[in-house]
Amino acid sequence: MRRDLRLAGRRSSEVVTSLVFFIVVASLFPLGIGPEPQLLQRIGPGVIWVAALLATLLGLPRLFAADHADGALEQMALSPQPLVLLVAGKVLAHWMLCGLPLVLLAPLLGLQFSLNGGALQVLVLSLLLGTPVLSLIGAVGAALTLGVRGGGALLALLVLPLYVPTLVFGSGAVESWAAGMDASPQLSLLGALLIATLALMPWATTAALRIALE
Repeated sequence: MRRDLRLAGRRSSEVVTSLVFFIVVASLFPLGIGPEPQLLQRIGPGVIWVAALLATLLGLPRLFAADHADGALEQMALSPQPLVLLVAGKVLAHWMLCGLPLVLLAPLLGLQFSLNGGALQVLVLSLLLGTPVLSLIGAVGAALTLGVRGGGALLALLVLPLYVPTLVFGSGAVESWAAGMDASPQLSLLGALLIATLALMPWATTAALRIALE
């Protein structure tokens, strides 16, 4: 994880690109739709979640590509350390670079959609639970498309359908709170998704990487 964070510090433009993409996509909707508060409050959670999903997807192709190109991935597979732990470290580094900044920026973008303080708190909590799920699921897709020609488009086709439950529960939690209802069912489902992906996806990613390296 530390290695990937250091390498990302040398290629900070790649991280900044995802953040700028997230900000631009989320900011275009208020500009295009107009300043009507009720409409902005209704579409805001879904827009921010879709922007976060696409920004996370933007950083997935480089998750294993550089290590595969320079042979570092083969050395990891031959390392005495379990490959599944190394994969988990890489996914955690990806979330810290691509997911955590989105969580921190979300309240500022939520203000553009006239979201109140309670809705902003639920939005941040839903993103904090949901963005690791996006990284964990995306890692499997990145491993499956490693070295494949046109892998970026194939990666999107593989993971976008799997992102739908996270998107629905994440935006639904904020919408429920804004409507005066309890958001805990959607947040509980996001937590369950996070636990399930933490338990399963590193192993699935490791298996996909071993197939790609054969």
